[in-house]
Amino acid sequence: MIYNFPEMKKQNDLLEDKLLEIKSDYQKKEMSKEQFEQLLAKMDQAKKEDRKDRAKKRWIRSALTVAACAGMFVVLSNTSENMAKAMGQVPFLGQLVEVVTFRRYEYESERNSARIEVPQIEIKIQMDDADLRENLEESKEKINAEIRRVTDELTMHFETYLEEKMNYHDVVVTSEVLLTTQEYFTLKLCCYQGNGSGYQWNYYYTIDLRTGEYLQLKDVFKEDADYITVISQNIKKQMKEQMSADRRVQYWIGEEVEELNFQTITEQTSFYLNEKGNVVICFDEGDVAPMYMGAVEFEIPAEQISDIRK
Repeated sequence: MIYNFPEMKKQNDLLEDKLLEIKSDYQKKEMSKEQFEQLLAKMDQAKKEDRKDRAKKRWIRSALTVAACAGMFVVLSNTSENMAKAMGQVPFLGQLVEVVTFRRYEYESERNSARIEVPQIEIKIQMDDADLRENLEESKEKINAEIRRVTDELTMHFETYLEEKMNYHDVVVTSEVLLTTQEYFTLKLCCYQGNGSGYQWNYYYTIDLRTGEYLQLKDVFKEDADYITVISQNIKKQMKEQMSADRRVQYWIGEEVEELNFQTITEQTSFYLNEKGNVVICFDEGDVAPMYMGAVEFEIPAEQISDIRK
């Protein structure tokens, strides 16, 4: 077989140009109806992939396609724990906690659709350690209240669109357990809104199962440790390396307008702990990169923060 390397290079260059064209389209503020339908198709495909494959496509993993339908209906279920279990979604999540579907809201019409599934954390077993039990109960109530607040606001916002007869609005809320070990449990609440263009954002809820505490980012580090500077510098380094390795990757760093550049994380920046125990910093669409990059994550190497970790 004879390889035509100049022709192969030409084809590769054409492919790169096409990818950059797609990249440019996604950077636009508005998304065409055809692009939106393609995005929904990708979401549906993501549902069918296994966890390993979906990890490569985190920007679409949280969304589920709501099929178009001539009729319309609304289902709003307020359930007890037993009713929630009967509805399904009762995965086994370790020794201490489980997740059930507390409420489900669904709506479909030709122009608007919603699928909002509200998860609820429950304590799975009784325990003799009074302090651990009290902390777990407190953490459970805080997280469940936050999830209800978020989903209630999204539901009310969607119904406002319906009342005012605005065009084309879609809402999807699902959840995923990212981690359940003897030490940590993390629940991810995945939110998506489409209104001409689509936007995805996520919430992360981590419990230290050894203490029962609902963790914030600062709780992972020693008191007075400057984890913000250390992590921010590492993220900038990763951004530059990724952009150098692949010209299709773009982050807001090194821009001429300094205000556009990623500067630093904050105490409120989203995070979770992965299977290796490493800190993973999470950004929503548009936070640190163009929208076409989706929701992005940065795993912080253990050696970078070992001196300041608890």
